Amino acid sequence: QVQLVESGGGLVQAGGSLRLSCAPSEGTFNSRAMGWFRQGPGKEREFVAAIRWSGGYTYYSDSVKGRFTISRDSAKNTVALQMNLLKPEDTGVYYCVSDPGIILSQIRNPDAYRHWGQGTQVTVSS
Repeated sequence: QVQLVESGGGLVQAGGSLRLSCAPSEGTFNSRAMGWFRQGPGKEREFVAAIRWSGGYTYYSDSVKGRFTISRDSAKNTVALQMNLLKPEDTGVYYCVSDPGIILSQIRNPDAYRHWGQGTQVTVSS
């Protein structure tokens, strides 16, 4: 079974930047969309960003739009999340997700994704 591996998490001060990366551990795989969810302390798991593999259309939550940028490398089947102007409320575990046949109307729904990474911790200090 395909496993997604995240990297790039860490501790950063408010206003700083981090870049997260995600790659499959078992070579390439077919994906209609890949994205990121996060879960902060005491919070519900929430959608962050996603990208359509064909065409590269992007989707963002209102809370990160204008600060975060999601991108893909089609040749390597990898996805990255560039996070700028980080805020303490961005703190949480960030999960990479992928699905080979997701309906685009469900792209913000965590239950619609077949593949999940183990998560990487992002901590933003005040």
